[in-house]
Amino acid sequence: MNKQPDAVFVGAGHNALACACHLADRGWRVELFEQATTPGGAVKSGEYTLPGFHHDWAAMNLSLFAGSKFHRENASSLARHGLTFAPTSHPFASAFPNGRWLGVSTDVALTTARIRGFSEADARAWTELTEAFDGQAEQILGLLGSPMKFSAFASFAWKAHRKLGIGGVLDLARFLTMSPRAWLDETFETPQVKAMLAAWGMHLDFAPDVAGGAVFPYLESMAGQAFGMVLGAGGADTMINAMVRLIEERGGKVHCNARVAEIRHMSGAATGILLEDGREVHASRAVIANVAPGALVKLTEGTGDAGYDRKLSSFHHAPGTMMIHLALSALPNWTAPELKRFAYVHLAPSLDQMARTYAQAKAGLLPDEPVIVCGQPTVVDPSRAPEGKHILWLQVRMVPSKIKGDAGGAISARAWPEAGPAMADRVMNILEQYAPGTSAHVLGRHVVTPDMLEADNPNLVGGDQVCGSHHLHQHFLNRPARGYADGTTPLRNLYHTGAAVWPGGGTGAGSGMMLAEKLAGK
Repeated sequence: MNKQPDAVFVGAGHNALACACHLADRGWRVELFEQATTPGGAVKSGEYTLPGFHHDWAAMNLSLFAGSKFHRENASSLARHGLTFAPTSHPFASAFPNGRWLGVSTDVALTTARIRGFSEADARAWTELTEAFDGQAEQILGLLGSPMKFSAFASFAWKAHRKLGIGGVLDLARFLTMSPRAWLDETFETPQVKAMLAAWGMHLDFAPDVAGGAVFPYLESMAGQAFGMVLGAGGADTMINAMVRLIEERGGKVHCNARVAEIRHMSGAATGILLEDGREVHASRAVIANVAPGALVKLTEGTGDAGYDRKLSSFHHAPGTMMIHLALSALPNWTAPELKRFAYVHLAPSLDQMARTYAQAKAGLLPDEPVIVCGQPTVVDPSRAPEGKHILWLQVRMVPSKIKGDAGGAISARAWPEAGPAMADRVMNILEQYAPGTSAHVLGRHVVTPDMLEADNPNLVGGDQVCGSHHLHQHFLNRPARGYADGTTPLRNLYHTGAAVWPGGGTGAGSGMMLAEKLAGK
């Protein structure tokens, strides 16, 4: 007779998988139930265009996972189960309309020389940032890696005060509340340097003028120079497959095509789950939901705490994104050939263009010039395509989840199934301006619209790939609601994990690992 699991999971995204791995290693019996045909949530790979061309569905950059506490503690076991990274020393660049470009590589002198080509003053500023990075990163990453309870927050503030003094703490607090534009205008003088760094804010719902967004362009640029970027060899799902095998090795189970209809609870405590097929699974110690906040309220039919339920039901999601997967006979013929060596090329030429794009998407308009993240994984990992062939991973930021109009005045459709191909054509036309002739090399194209992203993974509400805005009102102690940033909920034995819970989006598995340590006592 099978024993009742200690913990059952709703969803098998990478945070749930990391949490389950850690608990299973501490002797917990774990079972995960995933509504999709494969685990991993937004981290999955497949042949979406043509046979032999392996694309990442949504997430591609695994740098956060490679540097995470979870990976550090499980690196050898994950490698034994097939996890293989494909690193690059040329992580990202930005292309500009006049044929100029700027990129960050792990060669500090080379990166600094590129910046010096635009401005001597900006090269000096970059050098100052580089020299100060170790000390700054210790404080910022220490905060981002801390459990977000008031006691932990207070402890961090006290340690920072002892190390930095009151002036240093105030400077850090000021920086953490700055918008990307405010910090960039204060630090650099040339529009191109500012645009190259500001593009990273758009990955996490931080347009140039949104408070609290400066930290992400800073960290991504400095970390990119210090460590490069890491992709998954053969596809991002190498990390998911390895975690699933590790869970199974430790006695756990991952069930796919298993949609949860209800989280059962009584007398103020969660007891298990009800599947859509009628099966009930009881949990002796914990029910852990890797779901969007609104879904948690629906699955419980209310937790009994009206304030908490209201916060989760009104949780703010970021604008949508759109993915375009291309199979190519050759890499894009960039007007700057050096761009062929970079994992990411941002087509986001100015702060004003990024701000306009964000405002248009928030207003329900298809942007006339969306920000395009052009991923070139076959530059780093040729195994993803047949010999001599390539793939492109185009992430379009931002687009509206519901279309009210077209800022470009050319697309009349108001539903994504009809508007998607036309919007993809607009993206391709923009790409042609930077890399003429790319369209002639397209062997296959697969367009993934915001409604397709949500249909595939209900956590990506409206195509929001980071499961919720990271603006200050909904971050730190407030993610997803004040008092519950540690994954607890008003129901005993019910816990919440995933990108909607502190520390938020990305592939670092932070919320899953922190919750596992909380439950298992480290």
